[in-house]
Amino acid sequence: MLVTTKEMMLEAQRGHYAIGAFNVENLEFVMAVLAAAEERKSPVIMQTTPGTVKYASLEYFHALVAAAAAQTDVPVALHLDHGDGYDRCMQALRVGYTSVMIDGSHVPFEENIAVTAPVAKAGLAMGVPVEAELGKVGGKEDDGPDAGKENPFTDPDEAVEFVERTGCTSLAVGVGTAHGVYKGTPHIEQEILKEIRSKLDIPLVLHGTSGVPDDQVAEAIQNGICKVNYATELRQVFTKGFMEYMAENPGCFDPKKPAKVGMANITKIVGDHMDNLGSTGRA
Repeated sequence: MLVTTKEMMLEAQRGHYAIGAFNVENLEFVMAVLAAAEERKSPVIMQTTPGTVKYASLEYFHALVAAAAAQTDVPVALHLDHGDGYDRCMQALRVGYTSVMIDGSHVPFEENIAVTAPVAKAGLAMGVPVEAELGKVGGKEDDGPDAGKENPFTDPDEAVEFVERTGCTSLAVGVGTAHGVYKGTPHIEQEILKEIRSKLDIPLVLHGTSGVPDDQVAEAIQNGICKVNYATELRQVFTKGFMEYMAENPGCFDPKKPAKVGMANITKIVGDHMDNLGSTGRA
């Protein structure tokens, strides 16, 4: 069933676990993520970036995820990840997305508020949760701007003012993670996260989690994280499985066969993450 992220994230916050938000690139990703959710009996968020919806469209991905959600009793939400402006977020809301993120983290504080507040207001009117971001998650998300060497950490006091002035219903925070592939071992600044949680009562979101050690993620959840995003490693394991099959079967011209190997890899890694997030058995 297709639901909003509101109740699933509030339940996660009360239960001290987190919901996995997994970026889906095509039909195979949707099917593979749903298979893991059903195996683990876990609520799940499927999300698309602006780059993904430019490749196809919001309508295509809504149709795919809505079809998946209609055939299961597991709660499924469809989220726009890193919404790149008011117009994109409104398009997603009109199409039927059940959660959106407006990302103004790449502009100064006051501009971020000005970008975020109108989307949060529209979401409130339509009954759809709106995620925002304050601070810088390192690296480069999809085809968005690179965070570069800017201070990556969310200021806890600014976070309070930001939420009060924008009305966002969840907040992605900068605590040391980065988008893309890590070159070293990532480190989550748990003390900063704990301070943010002590000042805010809305669900907190962790971006750039592909490659972050499970124990750090588990600790972050105990310190207030309610939604954890995964994208890069799903792409990696799908492509790895697909290419390995084709290397072993170079004469294959049926894309379903190598895709099944990639899908199995996604289902395995998503299920493992659900176990670590504590969402297994929560559906």
